[in-house]
Amino acid sequence: MPEYDGAHFDPPAPVVQAALRCVESGAMIQGVELLLDSGADITLLPRSAVAQLGVTADSAQRYEFMGFDGSRSFASGVRVDMLILGKVFRGLYLLTEDVRGVAGRDVLNHLAVILDGPGLRWDTIDE
Repeated sequence: MPEYDGAHFDPPAPVVQAALRCVESGAMIQGVELLLDSGADITLLPRSAVAQLGVTADSAQRYEFMGFDGSRSFASGVRVDMLILGKVFRGLYLLTEDVRGVAGRDVLNHLAVILDGPGLRWDTIDE
C-alpha cells in the first residue's frame, strides 16, 4: 500500500505517481505526482511535466474553474494520455503551475480506491 505524503502535505495526503504520454508523438514521462482528491471535479496536470512532452496548450482557449473556497481561476487545457494504476485515461486536462497535479473525480470515479487515513496508506481494489 502506498503511504500518504506527509512531507508536502499537512495533514498527510494520498498521492499517486502517473505517467503522461503525448497523443501525437508518443513521447512519455514517468513519475508525475498527483494528489488523490475526491473533492475535485477535474484533474489538473503540472504545466512543467506537460512541457517536458513538448505539448503546448492553446492559449486562446481558457477554462474557468472554482476552488473549494469559491475563488475563480482560469487555466489552459491539453489533450494527453494519462496512465495511472495500469489504466489509460484520455482527455482534456487543465494545467496548474504547482509541481504536483490533482487527480479529480473525472479520473477517480473509474478506480476503486481505499483510503486508510488512520494508517496513512491507500490502496486499490481489484475489480
